[in-house]
Amino acid sequence: MTWLPPADLRKTHGSSHDGQPIWGKGEPMVSAYILIQTEVGKAGHVTEMVRGIEGIVSVDPVTGPYDIVARAEAQDLDLLAKGTVMPMQELDGITRTLTCPILQL
Repeated sequence: MTWLPPADLRKTHGSSHDGQPIWGKGEPMVSAYILIQTEVGKAGHVTEMVRGIEGIVSVDPVTGPYDIVARAEAQDLDLLAKGTVMPMQELDGITRTLTCPILQL
């Protein structure tokens, strides 16, 4: 049995002439909000560094329990984790991240 994503997700990302989804055509398949806590006084510096990470499409400093909210896009969850979140966690000044994948309803 072949797994297919829900019909509404297939429509969002296109399909071939036989109805199968087209993956990897340059369109992101996974989007996520990444909530970032920083060391005191480093939010501005971290915000600028996060903007340069592959897959990041927006970065906003915020108030509350987190200091920065970033939005990321990737072809799949594995690439999101390895190509965006893991490099982010290595940045000086970041103390914690929380990744919230966006559901396609």
